[in-house]
Amino acid sequence: MNWPDVIRRSLAGEGISRDEGRQVLNLPDDQVPELLQAAFEVRKVRFGKRVKVCVLQNARSGLCPEDCHYCSQSSISNAVIDKYPLMEAELLVEGARRACAAGATRYCMVTSGRGPTDEEIDHFCDVTRQIRQELPLEICVCLGILSEAQARRLKEAGVGWVNHNLNTSERFYPEICTTHSYRDRVETVKNVRKAGLMTCSGGIIGMGETDEDILDLAFACRKLGMDSIPVNFLHPIKGTPMEAYRFLTPMKCLKVLCLFRFLNPASEIRAAGGREVNLRSSQALALYAANSIFVDGYLTTPGQQAQDAHRMIEEMGFEVESAEAAAAP
Repeated sequence: MNWPDVIRRSLAGEGISRDEGRQVLNLPDDQVPELLQAAFEVRKVRFGKRVKVCVLQNARSGLCPEDCHYCSQSSISNAVIDKYPLMEAELLVEGARRACAAGATRYCMVTSGRGPTDEEIDHFCDVTRQIRQELPLEICVCLGILSEAQARRLKEAGVGWVNHNLNTSERFYPEICTTHSYRDRVETVKNVRKAGLMTCSGGIIGMGETDEDILDLAFACRKLGMDSIPVNFLHPIKGTPMEAYRFLTPMKCLKVLCLFRFLNPASEIRAAGGREVNLRSSQALALYAANSIFVDGYLTTPGQQAQDAHRMIEEMGFEVESAEAAAAP
């Protein structure tokens, strides 16, 4: 591929063609260093060498009526996990303090379930106000299917981002979930945008989808103008329908991250859930395309500890993003 031309067109907002996307996903592994360097040239224009550190807080675990096949909290999962109702405000604020101590600039509170009640929206509004008064954190929530009115209330309270992943292509979506649709997810993303909130939406790679499905997802994120794009790699969990899925290699994961970077040059690209399991010793290379990671674990699975993540970032010649840098336009 003509990497200087790919870089130029990506930075100009033209993106790359679908055929070029296929070439990226099928690039010989020995050419991945060139691919990563090209993705870094795009990444550094908007983000330099900064890496945003984020922390997840599972605010309600399990007890979910949805049948998402990848999820240990779903109604069809037999995974052994902690299950508990909505956390009290004090515990969520304490989680924010731990996130800040871990060097995070974004704190994301997540609930299992189809979508929040108005009372739950009130709860997260109150918690957000408390956190914002005390800590210099960006607040993201992931609460399921949202109406525009609910999203507006969250914005008024100081929430900045709402996560609601598309997860995969529209074609493949019925294979991973039947209790809600891909269109339901798109509608929530649009409601978040209408409310003036920043969108945080990406997907999960490694669920049995084809390269064409990955391309559909990447181009959908571009079309919808996602502000933040978490790229998750399936962490197969015992007790879920996908417990035996082992489709990914570290090189494939890196190619996917680069694809998303070329198509979304100004968006935050987050190497999210499953990076430790799937990228393994190559996970530091993800920083050439991604400008953000999670630390201290995920919803029901462990992850890289903050101290180790900071060391990895610094040893690669990158720097942990400060609260001041995160607040800069």
